[in-house]
Amino acid sequence: MLHAKNKIGLVFFPAFDWAISPTHPEREERLLYTLDQILEEGIFDIEGIEEFKPDLVTIADVQRVHFCVPDPWKVMTESHFISAGGAKTIGMAVMENKIKKGFALVRPPGHHAMRLVHGARGFCNVNIEAIMIEFLRAAYGINRVAIVDTDCHHGDGTQDIYWHDPDTLFISVHQDGRTLYPGSGFISEMGGPNAHGMTVNIPLPPHTSDEGFLYAVENMILPILGDFKPDIIINSAGQDNHFSDPITNMNFSAKGYADLTRLLQPDIAVLEGGYAIEGALPYVNLGIILAMAGMDYDKVQEPGYNPEKIRQTPDVTRWIKKVGQKVMENWNQREKTKELRQKKQDFAKRNRDITYDTDNIAETQKETIRICTECGGALRIDSTAKPGHRILAIHIPHKACEKCVSCGYEWYEKADQKEFFKIFLQDRTCDKYFDKSAHS
Repeated sequence: MLHAKNKIGLVFFPAFDWAISPTHPEREERLLYTLDQILEEGIFDIEGIEEFKPDLVTIADVQRVHFCVPDPWKVMTESHFISAGGAKTIGMAVMENKIKKGFALVRPPGHHAMRLVHGARGFCNVNIEAIMIEFLRAAYGINRVAIVDTDCHHGDGTQDIYWHDPDTLFISVHQDGRTLYPGSGFISEMGGPNAHGMTVNIPLPPHTSDEGFLYAVENMILPILGDFKPDIIINSAGQDNHFSDPITNMNFSAKGYADLTRLLQPDIAVLEGGYAIEGALPYVNLGIILAMAGMDYDKVQEPGYNPEKIRQTPDVTRWIKKVGQKVMENWNQREKTKELRQKKQDFAKRNRDITYDTDNIAETQKETIRICTECGGALRIDSTAKPGHRILAIHIPHKACEKCVSCGYEWYEKADQKEFFKIFLQDRTCDKYFDKSAHS
């Protein structure tokens, strides 16, 4: 009988009742072919590989992370509660030592969902990794978290949620935003003034193959993780870097994904994108599962795999090495740059225009962060959506100092209800969420 070196847990949730359209690539078949492959290969017959059933997240779980407009019930379907619940289930199993590692193979995905949510963007309504992480922080007291997003699309939603959090390292390795949605994720995007350097973007050129991805892991991601020393590593395991994916332009293979997983050694992986439903996902997921279990995956090979045909060019290799030099230079200078950014100011402002491509909403945000050397800083977001409403959202971080707590409550109490459709306060120091409305 085969034995897994690492005891791992799997959660499957295909979301039969949720799809953008019957023929859209984000549909239930993304996981049904994978489940067939897992059963055919006898994965559940391996001692040390266990299947868990997903629970649902609660409204409180969602509101630790998001300001949903007008409320979570309007933003989420039952499938979203279960998808996020699948990640939560795996997280709990890892934290309670029922398993060594876990993989949530769930949909709908989540890494394009930002802190403030007016609707769906990039197929995402709520950020299932962030909901899981903040539950684990509240329930088990974990502090330093590293998220490594290996989806082909930049994880702009996760980046937004943790932009001001000095205790969360967010690393995204993705296809260059000049060539792919959402058009962000450049090296210069390094986090807010209180968390400068805790956002690390590694944009790779189109047609990067196994060689380039593994170079990024070995020469950028692993050294940075070694410096940061996280309590837990989360992999946003998007699989749309595969050479056969219909909506991207990369040349990664199933074995490459398994190699990446073996090197990264994530505690928890959560499925994100990946739209070569039949020819890639069953094999990529199989490779990831075997790698997490510490088992041999050398014989995992997808249809049409030809290493010579998908090999990256010397120009691509040179480009990736230049990216690596700049990424590591920025990382090594992060503390000095952070001090310069915080100097001689009490507050910093950021204005943004955000597009909800799935729901056709245009949002304008005016953001204010309190500069603080003790915590992530009180955050104020003035948001207007068209179509939609004007919202004020105030976030007090989980380890906020007294001054930032006072600042957050002052913003909330002085806000004019005549100006805003909703006024929200998220106080993570006491795990409370407040909502006042001019129409309540």
